Amino acid sequence: MTIKEIFEKCKTLNIYEERTMQEDYLELVFYTKETGQWDKLFTAILGEAAKPAGKKPAPADLTLTKEYGGVYDNQTLYKKKFDNGTIVAMFWPWQDAVRTTLKVALVK
Repeated sequence: MTIKEIFEKCKTLNIYEERTMQEDYLELVFYTKETGQWDKLFTAILGEAAKPAGKKPAPADLTLTKEYGGVYDNQTLYKKKFDNGTIVAMFWPWQDAVRTTLKVALVK
C-alpha cells in the first residue's frame, strides 16, 4: 500500500482542503461531521483504530507518531505494517468541531 493509493481512496469522500501530497506523507482536511465515513474508509485500509478518540495513546504510538506531531487523547490513530514500512493515519479534530485534519505517513 502506498500513500498515493490511499489518497486515491480518500478522493471518493468529501475533502475540505488538500494540503500536502508526497510520496511518504499526505495531509488534508475533512468535515468532522463526516468522521464516520472516514473511519470506515481507514478501517478498510488499515484495520480497526489502534487508538480510538477518547483513549490515552500507548508510549509506542507516541514514539511512532512523534515526527508528525504525535497523537493525543482526542485523536484517532490507525496503523498497519507493510513491506515498505508502517503506515499511520491520524485524525486531528479542530477546536471549532467543524473540521478535522488527516495526516497519513509512511514510517520506515
